[in-house]
Amino acid sequence: MDGPLSGIRVLDVATLFAGPLAATLLADYGAEVVKIEHPKGDPVRSHGAQRDGVGLWWKMLGRGKKSVTLYLGAPEGQEIFRRMVADTDVVIENFRPGTLERWGLGYSELRRINPGLVLARVTGFGQIGPYAHRPGFGTLAEAMSGFAAITGEPDGPPTLPPFGLADGIAALTTSFAIMTALRARESSGRGQQIDMAIIEPILTLLGPQLIAYDQLGELQTRMGNRSSNNAPRNTYRTADDRWVAVSTSAQSVAERVMRLVGRPDLIEQPWFASGAERARHADELDTAVGDWIAARDADEVVAAFEKAEAAVAPIYNAADVLADPQFQALGTIAELPDDELGSVRMQNILFRLSETPGRIRWTGPPLGAHTAEVLGAYGVDADQLARLRAAGVVR
Repeated sequence: MDGPLSGIRVLDVATLFAGPLAATLLADYGAEVVKIEHPKGDPVRSHGAQRDGVGLWWKMLGRGKKSVTLYLGAPEGQEIFRRMVADTDVVIENFRPGTLERWGLGYSELRRINPGLVLARVTGFGQIGPYAHRPGFGTLAEAMSGFAAITGEPDGPPTLPPFGLADGIAALTTSFAIMTALRARESSGRGQQIDMAIIEPILTLLGPQLIAYDQLGELQTRMGNRSSNNAPRNTYRTADDRWVAVSTSAQSVAERVMRLVGRPDLIEQPWFASGAERARHADELDTAVGDWIAARDADEVVAAFEKAEAAVAPIYNAADVLADPQFQALGTIAELPDDELGSVRMQNILFRLSETPGRIRWTGPPLGAHTAEVLGAYGVDADQLARLRAAGVVR
């Protein structure tokens, strides 16, 4: 077996970014994933950083997938797609609701071809409701979920993340939903449709905001790096102009930090025994911790906190991540050969299984690298492939 999901066949017809990332996670653990791209290529190939015209994000997002070009808007492309669906376990798509139906590829038709098929539909707002047909991206989910409203400095604007946070959360949720549907199929023999709205999963990760408003009428406000539940909790500049983050979610850790920075007197204050009360005295606690850290280099700070069994971490950039011994020990970064770039390093698989580990089989392939191989298995011979290329149905 090439991973615990070996034998699961997936057609990835999604783009930018949640659906494709869900398919990537399945591929990492052995699923056979065929990426069906428009003959012009998935937009992620030209999105973000490039090296010699090669999209670097694609190398990660397309890893472990076979690249097939096929235009599903053409009748010939639709017929080939139907053949592929017949022996596929999962289809992941993120077209605007109604698009597959307009092409004659809606769930009722796909289910007729393959009753066991799981169809994961990943869109900004879901398949129903007044916003269903709006264009939807992760940014809108970060805005509408309440994430942006609570992120940033108290006197600053709502702040969006500089990366696809909502898309990533939706991708993890979609992969879980797919595995749930496949598990249900084991007993029923029937597939099902998954309606994944990117605006929803991020709500769960935001914690008790909704229930706090429902029960108390309270709205969380922007607090910068601080927390309403504990203090000291912030980022602090060191003497060598680096930054560290400190967390004191546990009472015992908060006490260790104050002893370490030479302020055990604060522990005796009546308010110190409660995380929420400590948060109301964050200015005083931040001054004590910040002054102590500002007088020392980052390595000294981290070593002192570690000795005191207090929680601290340096603020890393990508270069720091690649050099860190803990990430190296975990194998968090994989180094892989690549036909176009020679060698690349990227994030490894998400978790380690002791008996059936996953692995990255290859990096994102060139556009259409597997078109002839994959379509040939569905009866598309060299002459038909040439005709399809001439017609722009494949590349």
